[in-house]
Amino acid sequence: MKTKQHILLIGATGMFFLASCKGPEQKGAMAMPATKVNVTAATMGQAIYYDKYPASVVALNQVELRAQVSGYITGIFFKEGEVVQKGKALYEIDRRKFEAAVRQAEANLASAKASLVRAQKDANRYHELAKQDAIARQTLDNADATLETSRASVAGAEAALLSARTDLDFSIIKAPFTGRIGISQVKLGAQISQGSTLLNTMSSENPIAVDFVVSETDIPRFSSMQGKTITPNDSTFRLILPGGVAYSEKGKILAVDRGVDNQTATIKVRIEFANPNDQLKDGMSAVLQVLNEQSGENVIIPYRAVVEQMGEFFVFVAKDTVAEQRKIHLGPKLRDRIVVSDGLKAGEVVVTDGFQRLRDGGAIDTSGVPKQAAQQAPGQAPKK
Repeated sequence: MKTKQHILLIGATGMFFLASCKGPEQKGAMAMPATKVNVTAATMGQAIYYDKYPASVVALNQVELRAQVSGYITGIFFKEGEVVQKGKALYEIDRRKFEAAVRQAEANLASAKASLVRAQKDANRYHELAKQDAIARQTLDNADATLETSRASVAGAEAALLSARTDLDFSIIKAPFTGRIGISQVKLGAQISQGSTLLNTMSSENPIAVDFVVSETDIPRFSSMQGKTITPNDSTFRLILPGGVAYSEKGKILAVDRGVDNQTATIKVRIEFANPNDQLKDGMSAVLQVLNEQSGENVIIPYRAVVEQMGEFFVFVAKDTVAEQRKIHLGPKLRDRIVVSDGLKAGEVVVTDGFQRLRDGGAIDTSGVPKQAAQQAPGQAPKK
């Protein structure tokens, strides 16, 4: 029993002796060494950037051409795909029966007018005889009734003539406005039905519109832009055509739709563009870029300085030899840099490299690592 106690005592004494033999250098080795990092200062710069929206080109005026009378196509007076002027004759429907109807209506009107003249003379004569008590009252009343009937017959004949002439006019389909006409859907000799047969489609081209949808929360932003005059340097709206080509003409808000779609909580906005060279075609898809309201002087840092954690963004701010982790809110990315909308001030130094094992409050070492020169902030977001 005593032997075991001596053994335990010797073991404890030996461990104490070994621990006491560790020098200051061995104790200091337990502390984490400072992390060598690269740093750079946040700068203020002109950050011009745009919000992007899928958009589609639409004609401000478009119509489907349909006949208002039935018959056979006897004439086509345009070249498919050309611009036609308002009032130009486009199609002709066989006019013979409509011309005959007009002549018949004119003859009926002439007959009705002749009957009216005779009835008027009879009525006048009977009124003179009635003054002399030389005619029965019933005869006078009949004459007046015949006169009114003749007048009604003339009015009916005039209406029939107007209807016949209208049908005759409808046998020529004319351009309702100046615009480009499409490919004809009917050929010479085709039989068409009133109101149902599509002959062609035409649309206006200059100016033309671009439609896109925005969230209902953006209604005040776009409503406030209505009525503004376009200046030569206006860059509020930029249109990117298929293939990434930028459209040269300036745009302005034409209308904000009357109501919000209650299923998507969005509203349609229409932008008007001049289209002198016919680059924009009805139905074309495009990307509309709208100048962001926060464009201008902003804090900008290299994008590689940003750390993402659980959907939030942070940077490490260098405070002498200590790194402070700070939450920030980001704006748009500008090439290899990014706008910081909140959480960082110009001049504050952020860690750009070497923070992979860095923690909030961790020691950093910037000695021997030259501070990166502040780069000129890019003036505009890249075109995509």
